[in-house]
Amino acid sequence: MELTIIGCSGSFPGPESPASCYLLSAEHDGRTWRIILDLGNGALGKLQQHIALEDLDAVCLSHLHPDHYMDLCGLHVAIRWRPGGWPGPHLPVFGPLNTDQRIANAYGMEPDPGMHPDFDFHSWNPWQVQQIGPFRITAIPVRHPIDEAYALRVEAPGADGRLRTLTYSGDTDACDNLVEAARGTDLFLCEAAFEDGRDDHIEGVHLNGRRAGEMASAAEAGRLLLTHIPVWTSKKVLLEHAAATYDGDIAVAVGGVTYQVGAPTPAVTTSVASSREDRETTA
Repeated sequence: MELTIIGCSGSFPGPESPASCYLLSAEHDGRTWRIILDLGNGALGKLQQHIALEDLDAVCLSHLHPDHYMDLCGLHVAIRWRPGGWPGPHLPVFGPLNTDQRIANAYGMEPDPGMHPDFDFHSWNPWQVQQIGPFRITAIPVRHPIDEAYALRVEAPGADGRLRTLTYSGDTDACDNLVEAARGTDLFLCEAAFEDGRDDHIEGVHLNGRRAGEMASAAEAGRLLLTHIPVWTSKKVLLEHAAATYDGDIAVAVGGVTYQVGAPTPAVTTSVASSREDRETTA
């Protein structure tokens, strides 16, 4: 299973990365399956640097804040108005209850039929496994100020037959369910939007570096990859505090980087350049 960082900027697109979007790829039944975790502002353009949109097998949404789902509007246009018709499948979209109504409202459409001709909408059933090709996905409720917010635990067999596991925190503050979602995971893709020492007084919204490290340590995660970092938050501060509470391998997500889930080091996509601070913090 491969993870490619499409967008990792926290809360809104940054100058070097769109908002949240993560591409997972795995081989199964003689072909490559591809899903994305979230599709935030600006991500649809970057996604096309890596795959053709019609090769996408599913969209999986952690919650319905705009920086995690708003580019569904653009994907709807690509599907409905492509000359000659859409060559891909009736695309599954998994998300919180009423995702179909929220995205129709965002586009100014009546919910019936809304975007149902373009997307096959499904609501998460918390703690129940959803199978998409080789991917087994479990949506686990976490702590964020919205009706439904989920961490997504994704499992898929590797080429050697061993099960690989990635846990994506979505947006959350520290909570027991996040630890359970990341229990023993090979790669913990964990948000750290709040800067240690600056935002410590805010509860129930986001993690900082220290709390992300604590969650990874409690879960005994194999690797911690910090993401969803806004432009005003220091990656170096986050890494310093995460390392104080987690003694495993830590890095900061950088747009365009691909990771082999379960492997010790990432492979960097050469077509996408990272900033100087990103290069320093991932070295």
